[in-house]
Amino acid sequence: DRIAVLLWVLGGFVCGAVGRPRWVWFQMLRDFALFVAMWFAYDYSRGVADQLGFPVNHTLPRDVDRFLFFGNDPNVWIQDKFYEASSVRWYDVVGSLIYFTHFCVPMGIAVALWARNRDRWVQYIRRLATVLFLGVATFVVFPAAPPWMVARDGGMDPIARPTVRGWTHLGLDTVSRVIERGREVVNPVAAVPSLHVAFSLIVVLFFAKQMPKWLRPIVVVFPASMMLTLVYFGEHFVFDGIL
Repeated sequence: DRIAVLLWVLGGFVCGAVGRPRWVWFQMLRDFALFVAMWFAYDYSRGVADQLGFPVNHTLPRDVDRFLFFGNDPNVWIQDKFYEASSVRWYDVVGSLIYFTHFCVPMGIAVALWARNRDRWVQYIRRLATVLFLGVATFVVFPAAPPWMVARDGGMDPIARPTVRGWTHLGLDTVSRVIERGREVVNPVAAVPSLHVAFSLIVVLFFAKQMPKWLRPIVVVFPASMMLTLVYFGEHFVFDGIL
């Protein structure tokens, strides 16, 4: 529910502006308007693609993955090894948590940076916006089906889409329902490139210089685990994550 998320972000911006001069409030509204434009451009890129007549690609990302993995589909392989339809494993729960960070970590950092140091916010949002709009441009000219859709349409062996069942296992059905409802309104063929991987990597790279050297190799686990999670859940091909 993009509207609800943006209202929470607006609340964070307002809290950051409380007690500041009036010009800061106008600046805050302008900055928030940019934030809104970014996310709605992402959500409605599918409609633009439909109007321009670009067909949805069902084969290229799958074929690249098969080339990289010697004729195997990594989504199918990893689910064959680890997915159990009748049992929620610990890595299913961890995967659901990792997947969900995409919806709160990049935005949460943006709100915190704006409230604390707008100059750093500008640096951060420029990087986020650049990647987002490059992604949106690609979604428009090259709409691509994710693995679960390719499998559903018979382009590869059947796979599950267990993205939210970790939340249900934790008793947090509300989170599962929110994610499922959000899927109904966002672009379902915005698979190439994977912004989940891109945003997790941006967060790591943006703060890397402020981290101790020993910590930098460790935090790379975040984007790496995001990519592994997306492949396991059938949300993205490896090719999408590499891009």
